[in-house]
Amino acid sequence: MSSKGKKYTDATKRFDRTRSYAPAEALGLVKSLASAKFDETVEMSIRLGVDPRKADQVIRGTVALPAGTGKTVRVAVFAAGAAAEEARAAGADFVGADDLVVQVDGGMMDFDVAIATPDLMGQVGRLGRKLGPRGLMPNPKTGTVTTEVGKAVTDFKGGRVEYRADTRSRGVVQVPIGKVSFDQADLLKNFRAVVDEVQRAKPAAAKGKYIKSVAVSSTMGPGVDIDANSLRVTDEELAAL
Repeated sequence: MSSKGKKYTDATKRFDRTRSYAPAEALGLVKSLASAKFDETVEMSIRLGVDPRKADQVIRGTVALPAGTGKTVRVAVFAAGAAAEEARAAGADFVGADDLVVQVDGGMMDFDVAIATPDLMGQVGRLGRKLGPRGLMPNPKTGTVTTEVGKAVTDFKGGRVEYRADTRSRGVVQVPIGKVSFDQADLLKNFRAVVDEVQRAKPAAAKGKYIKSVAVSSTMGPGVDIDANSLRVTDEELAAL
């Protein structure tokens, strides 16, 4: 058995996997169970009662994590003229128009978020086969097709993340909410922000129970189930941590 497999197996024995936990307790467990030598990412997995293959049940958007993501986000911006200068001033890692399209088409994918001004989407659209499979295609619904490129760059570098229920996962949303090194309170703040946003995004066509299950885990650790009926995080709970 590999050391990774042994650590994972050992971690599963250190808590009751038949239980569902309150959010704060679950996040505390995730922190305590992490054993990798690197700072693992903490991720939420939310199973929704929707069918994202239907146009009226698509779940997609962005959410600002109040405590940030804990990672350096590399941003590419497809823009020209004043918009390009605005993007550079905001700290974008790659900025360009036709030249950046050529670079990406040639295989340059050293970025985590792609933003484009509306006037360049004709050229960027040709990169669908490169950007689409990686979830990087700019989209107005996620604020990545915009005339306010400076604000978008600042937002994504500061902790705004994209979420969506992929058609392949049949309604599961997975969102990174920080690092194992984060304080429990910061992880809980980010957890609350994601829950609030996903609940806000509930489509009118969704029937029955909307949030079916929630789990949190670290990169190398086991999932810890959260009681889907106890998702509300109060200011008092945060203050107590």
